[in-house]
Amino acid sequence: MGLLKGKNKFPVEGKTVLITGASEGMGLSAAIQLAAKGANLILVARNVGRLEEAIVLVKNAAKSPATQKFTYISADVSEHNYAAAVIAQAIAWNGGAAPDIVWCIAGMSTPLLWASEEHDVMAATRRNMDVNFFGSAEMSRAILKEWLSPENSTSPKAEPKHIVFTSSVLALFAIVGYGPYTPSKWAIRGLADTLAMELNLYPDNPVKVHVVYPATIISPGLERENKTKPEITLALEKDEPPETPEVVARRAIAGLERGEYFVTMSFLGNLMRCAIMGGSERNSWVWDTLIGWIMPVIYFFVGRIMNQQVRGWAKMNGHPAKYVKKA
Repeated sequence: MGLLKGKNKFPVEGKTVLITGASEGMGLSAAIQLAAKGANLILVARNVGRLEEAIVLVKNAAKSPATQKFTYISADVSEHNYAAAVIAQAIAWNGGAAPDIVWCIAGMSTPLLWASEEHDVMAATRRNMDVNFFGSAEMSRAILKEWLSPENSTSPKAEPKHIVFTSSVLALFAIVGYGPYTPSKWAIRGLADTLAMELNLYPDNPVKVHVVYPATIISPGLERENKTKPEITLALEKDEPPETPEVVARRAIAGLERGEYFVTMSFLGNLMRCAIMGGSERNSWVWDTLIGWIMPVIYFFVGRIMNQQVRGWAKMNGHPAKYVKKA
């Protein structure tokens, strides 16, 4: 479980890393930390002003400023077929070579009660799916088409490329209020599991898939999602303080360096991961199996406690239409 330091399975020094959602929050923190490890960075986000500010921060963190390279590409990950143009620009900037690592971090959350009459829940759900799932899916398809082409074949022993998806702990344990958001993060896991198996078709084009599962992150995104977050959701989350993006990025990178397939940010997150593995690849077959046996017993109590909290909330506050936040 990473207690003993082994070989770094996610080396970035001298490599080119493309990160979506890199202008703020976890994406920016990951870019800064990877720059400090010697990576060349391509930052992708919509807002050019924030990207320019991010480039300055990344350059200041560089391990070898004289040799490392940094650029940004403005793009909206929710737009259909956006990724092909981004990868083409990245290859042109990178001297004709595709990025070695792609990390899809861009995301959003619009918490709402599913039956709310005060909001357009389905529009919010489609928007979350476009940004969180399709934004990552399109990027993964664009880069894999490049990495897996016959002319880019090397050998099974070559150092692998890496595609990193960013999901959420809510894809491990769902709670009330995240109906528009959680399905988009569950879908990422389904895509990752499928790709992890499909990539066995290309032994001479080695690629590793990873999924990062952060919890609540202190960021501008959290401020935006709290504007619509139901009171019951806030109440259920009150005992789990949000983490800074710097801490989340550091823990995510540490898990990637250990070679983990599913990367969680805490001991609790790791327990949640073990509880839902199903047919997914394991980080450790022994540990994950043992904890997977124990977690159904724990969830027997956790599920009942949380559902009782929700029922108690309903008893105290009445029908949600009486108190739900308006947009």
